[in-house]
Amino acid sequence: MDFSQQLAAAQARQQSLLCVGLDPEPARFPGAWKGDASRIADFCCAIVDATHDLVCAFKPQIAYFAAARAEDQLERLLAHIRRVAPAVPVILDAKRGDIGATAEQYAREAFERYQADALTLSPFMGFDSIEPYLRYAGKGLFLLCRTSNPGGSDLQAQELAGGERLYERIARLAAGDWNRNGQLGLVVGATYPGEIERVRALAPTLPLLIPGIGAQGGDAEATVRAGWRAGGPILVSSSRAILYAGGAGASLGAGSADFAAAARRAAETTREQLQRARPLPT
Repeated sequence: MDFSQQLAAAQARQQSLLCVGLDPEPARFPGAWKGDASRIADFCCAIVDATHDLVCAFKPQIAYFAAARAEDQLERLLAHIRRVAPAVPVILDAKRGDIGATAEQYAREAFERYQADALTLSPFMGFDSIEPYLRYAGKGLFLLCRTSNPGGSDLQAQELAGGERLYERIARLAAGDWNRNGQLGLVVGATYPGEIERVRALAPTLPLLIPGIGAQGGDAEATVRAGWRAGGPILVSSSRAILYAGGAGASLGAGSADFAAAARRAAETTREQLQRARPLPT
């Protein structure tokens, strides 16, 4: 199956719009693991084991691994996901944005070394920064469009000569000329539900990856109402609110304070909120 088919199958089987972001911060690890970067894979694998039946995707953020010299642990984590949850797609969150031979190497890294199912990209160097990734048939590519950070407005909300805003132009291109193989989706932040709705109008069938609920303050129900349409999938991503749901007192062992059990409870709650917000079929 290609990425779009994987995603549709996972969402139907799991009855879930939830994507869990894997952003491991050793300083926030529980118990004896706190501060130990050698436990990054152990921590993330425990989260995967606790939540894989509740999610439609996992989204590891490569910077958290690279900064800790833990790329080998990322490979181990991705192998673990393929083993315990082979039908759950993996989106590598890297936000690559280069061109030419450099972009070709980034594509090899994502799709050959790590065998990710999809990748996040920055489109601000134009189609040249996307084309090398399109050569990998069936892989999903999520382009930054209207991000959840406050500074995103510095560029993305700027009005162009024709009257549309930059993020609107990106949405039009991704839904049109750039989407040559049907591989593109868009990243739109949960903190701007009105603009999610505008992007959805411009790109009615593209998958939308929507970060920003939980720790960043986005409203889950408003997000789903703005982005969900029949034939236009959404994935709503939550990271810290799930990974660190157990707080500073979480333990490594089983029991009510177990960090993985706390993560599962948070994932269940978020999944249910997202499901309740879906419009009823007409």
